[in-house]
Amino acid sequence: METIRLRGRLTQVKSKLQTGQLTLGFIGGSITEDGNLMPNWPEPVARWFVETFPHARIKVENAAIGATGSDLAVFRAERDLINHQCDLVFIEFAVNDYMTPSEHRMRAREGLIRKLLADGRSELVFVYTYCQKMYEDMSHGKVPASIAEFEELAEHYGISTVWAGLHAWQEVRLGRMTWDEWLPDGLHPKHRGSLSYGQCVIAYLEKDLLTDFNTGSGEIDKPLTMPLNVNHWGQADTLSLDEVQLEGPWLTRRARAHLPWVDHMLSTSAVGAKLSFSFAGRGLALAFDFGKKSAEFTYKLDGGHAITSCRERPNWCADGGWFHIYWIANELEEGLHHIELEVVHGNREDCTGTNFHLALIGIVR
Repeated sequence: METIRLRGRLTQVKSKLQTGQLTLGFIGGSITEDGNLMPNWPEPVARWFVETFPHARIKVENAAIGATGSDLAVFRAERDLINHQCDLVFIEFAVNDYMTPSEHRMRAREGLIRKLLADGRSELVFVYTYCQKMYEDMSHGKVPASIAEFEELAEHYGISTVWAGLHAWQEVRLGRMTWDEWLPDGLHPKHRGSLSYGQCVIAYLEKDLLTDFNTGSGEIDKPLTMPLNVNHWGQADTLSLDEVQLEGPWLTRRARAHLPWVDHMLSTSAVGAKLSFSFAGRGLALAFDFGKKSAEFTYKLDGGHAITSCRERPNWCADGGWFHIYWIANELEEGLHHIELEVVHGNREDCTGTNFHLALIGIVR
């Protein structure tokens, strides 16, 4: 079990630093998202760049969102990373993908990787953090499955990896910090734990960027390697909300301040309001501003049987503000499909409202 695995060198990043400008991108879950009251591990990493390369202007695009996985990230890659011309992207989804079925998360992860690499600008690093479900494997010297699968992709695409969770684990074993200093709630590190994660990433960066190697032209001129999984979601795209047909009282509204990763949403609170649209592809996902006051919905795909959503609302879930993905299908025959949807009340104790805020329509091509 190694904390740092150095594969491809960050030649393009080093070249960009020499020109005096670098854009860092981060994507993952709540362990990585931009913290207001409690900075997460990207903060010491970004500060290291500023300290180490004082001549360079460092820009940060932190696109991480709590309680989201790589399946939502694959639809967000263009808007939140590629369009911002990120030069170095840190990907952290080993924790949030942990309970996702293997095939699903591997298609999503490889799709995200291929989208970022196909753009030709970004170099990638995988960062693995920790959740309690990893304890049993790690205590027996094993690599948890969610991390092992990321390592398969890292080997295939020549991407360096940083197991920050293992570094923190070792610090606890050595007595450098206590468990509650690391993970007071069992998952989310506070200042000391985030610093531990950040220091591990910095150790990797020092090994890669502060040792001499030939930067060449800084161009990525090799073709994108063949995929590991032919069913990857590298062609995932979004459908414009303008293409949706509406029936009943709907508004297109700008997303609220607590959901900054969404520009506009289709919004209603009327039970019985309907929408429909056609799409070409082999998979369909809907993402919402979701919470305890959210409605459920009944839908028919290609004229099939009606299915009613029944989404879990954990105790930590607020009335809204969770950018939550719901998969309609991901194994369709390639071609044109049609969906019809109707807003319904969840009719359960944990459904306390009928808000329906559709924020993203994701299509797997």
